[in-house]
Amino acid sequence: MPLSMQMWRSLWLAALFCGLAHAKGSHKVHCSEDQMRVDIGLPDADSKNQSAPQIYLEGLKGYPDERCQPQIDGSLAVFRLSLSDFYECGVTRMVNQLTGKKVYYHKIIIESASSKEIVSVKCITSVSPAFNAMMNATTGSSSTSSGIRGLVKRDVLPAGFQEPEDLEITTSLTKRAPEPRLQIGVSQDGQKFTRDLTVKSGTPLTMEINLDEDSAPVYGVGVNYLDVTDTHTSSETLIFKGCTVDPYLFENFNTIGGDVLSAKFKAFKFPDSSYVQFRATVNVCLDKCLGTQCSNNQVGFGRRKREISAANKVYEISLAMFLQVQDIEGVNKNEVLQLEEKLRELKLNNQRLARNSRGNIALELTPASAQPAFVVDERELGHLSSGSGSASIGLSLALWTLLGALSWRLM
Repeated sequence: MPLSMQMWRSLWLAALFCGLAHAKGSHKVHCSEDQMRVDIGLPDADSKNQSAPQIYLEGLKGYPDERCQPQIDGSLAVFRLSLSDFYECGVTRMVNQLTGKKVYYHKIIIESASSKEIVSVKCITSVSPAFNAMMNATTGSSSTSSGIRGLVKRDVLPAGFQEPEDLEITTSLTKRAPEPRLQIGVSQDGQKFTRDLTVKSGTPLTMEINLDEDSAPVYGVGVNYLDVTDTHTSSETLIFKGCTVDPYLFENFNTIGGDVLSAKFKAFKFPDSSYVQFRATVNVCLDKCLGTQCSNNQVGFGRRKREISAANKVYEISLAMFLQVQDIEGVNKNEVLQLEEKLRELKLNNQRLARNSRGNIALELTPASAQPAFVVDERELGHLSSGSGSASIGLSLALWTLLGALSWRLM
């Protein structure tokens, strides 16, 4: 029996290998709750003198992490991308706020000496149980005498109006809003990077996040959070609830039409790695997301101080971008030192934000019947102490006077 199972497995792998190898860029996607596996066939080299084609994830050419590289066996390449830690290799996650449906997607590049092919892959997970329970509760609350759920006859009709029992529908029109797709990129001096992103520290850059052409007329976007990490041990927050934490390192996002966001920043890196990863959480709203009034009198396009209403926010998209920053020849050493100092200040600011957030959560969890705590200024406390001391002396004199009077009466 084990021999037979092994033989069938070998035949299945051989059939899969042959099927994918004969078609250029043919691929199969296998989805689970925590992983997206992509089996993709590689084209043969055009000639014996040419090297084998390169295959890599979009934006990660030359990225050294083995978890983001394919396992290649002949003309078959296999990617195993984590969905539980989707930021790991730059997988984009889109969550429908109305249905709970999650879509994970990425792009794979197959590059040879004469061509470059882009393969789009995605996984879709089922809707959340909470949404199913909500829908069951909604549809179960209304019924008619005929037993059909979800249909309610009107109680009041216009004068002289007669509604037929059976309606014949001759035409129907159905139109759905497109699912949004976001792109994130970096430009320098107005020119978008089309190659792998490698810059030197202190380079002025602009990050852009934009909707695809089909979604741009329907939706608007706003960055809620933006973190930066070296993908190992260091991670800091740049945008918090739509507002920048340090405008020297990263400014607020701005927009003109609502479907394209841009923010200026300086290229920087952490001490232990030349790669930095930007992780953005983006709200997708109907028509346009509302701006946030930030403390520096600027407007950031992210979440308002009060949460965006469920009717406006329809998707939440989490996406990432990698940037390689090197201290190459010609870099301004003074600016590098200033960037390192700003990173230390950013760390302190984030620690204060974390403490304030915990305080706000504790305040929200405090029962309404609880009495508020009062803060007394030290100077007021000094006045109170001196006042209480004078009152004590006055009370002592009054007691001695009373005792003296009683003693005189007794005598």
